[in-house]
Amino acid sequence: MLGAQLLDRTGTGVWNAAEVLYFTVVARLDARGIGLLIGIGAAAGILGSPVAGRLAARYSVRTLLISCHMLRLVALCAMLASTRFTVLLSAVTVVFFGDRAAKTLEMLFAADVAGPERATYQALFRSVANAGFAIGAGIAAIGLAVGTRDAYRALILLDALSFIVCSLLVRRVRTDSEPRPQASSQTTDAMPIANPWRDPGYLTFVFLDIFMTTDDPILNVGLPLWLITRTSAPHALIPAFLALNTVLVVALQMRISAATKGPLDATTAVARYGVIILATCVCIAAAPEFGTFLASLVLLFATGLQTLAELMRSVSSWELAVALAPDDARPAYLGVAGMSQSIQKSAGPLLLTGVVMVAGPVGWLALGGVVASLSALQSRSCRRTLFRCA
Repeated sequence: MLGAQLLDRTGTGVWNAAEVLYFTVVARLDARGIGLLIGIGAAAGILGSPVAGRLAARYSVRTLLISCHMLRLVALCAMLASTRFTVLLSAVTVVFFGDRAAKTLEMLFAADVAGPERATYQALFRSVANAGFAIGAGIAAIGLAVGTRDAYRALILLDALSFIVCSLLVRRVRTDSEPRPQASSQTTDAMPIANPWRDPGYLTFVFLDIFMTTDDPILNVGLPLWLITRTSAPHALIPAFLALNTVLVVALQMRISAATKGPLDATTAVARYGVIILATCVCIAAAPEFGTFLASLVLLFATGLQTLAELMRSVSSWELAVALAPDDARPAYLGVAGMSQSIQKSAGPLLLTGVVMVAGPVGWLALGGVVASLSALQSRSCRRTLFRCA
């Protein structure tokens, strides 16, 4: 399973690095057209998680995961076959939808493969995922260096072909008892199956979890744009943010995971997440006050803090999503839980660029304060629920 996820994330790394240039050079779209494609695709991705969770309650998770890989393969092939905007829009929508659906299905499948060792598995997965993203970015760099239309097409084709191998690897994964689909009836042994959309406690957890993924847009959008627009730090420092993040995740993920045993420890990690994000935002807000060298050091330190927050999130979000979900309705619940990251990927960059960065240093301090407050609320709320259900 980890091998399939490594290959999937390698393909994602290629896609992330090549998609904008493919749309620009091969499809000849302007910035507005590209923004429309990615915006609609991200919105479609929000639906991928709950749809996958609902289907997983009725059908084999393994079959659904393979279907998602095949769906994305077909979409990317359609993108290569035509550069008409309607075709590209349909293909990108399917890719984003399939990507988020696949991630939810991976959670379900891996929860069965890993069993009670899911925290350790999640740590291994985070290390594998970061390695995959780095490998994919490296492969994409070769194609981008060539810079021809055929080179960009080759990168998209490589991503598409990776889904075939991923499907074969998923088929070969052995589980003691693959998650069984639930009966289509709304009752089991005269007891109603829990519905996540009618569970206010779980919906509150999912809503607050959106803010517990703030570290992602900070790394990918906030830090680079803040460096360019507000500090005197060299632009060449930007690649170092991702490199430092990758190295720290690989080096520290297992140690952080070993210190987090079970749902109660996960609630502590949630509280720490908010404090660390607040410290990260303070550093980013202060960076423009320093000269080139010190501003560079402050931003690199902020990247280190952001990575530590990411590690806190990685050992808490999934653990709590699984622990708070009823066993008989876990697929549907995890499908709803997966919406938090989908919403963040869609709204997070807009929040940073349209609100936080416009407000300047005060915006960063406000963001840190809000996340710290909500993380404390999330921690207390989850603790109460866990003690009540114990």
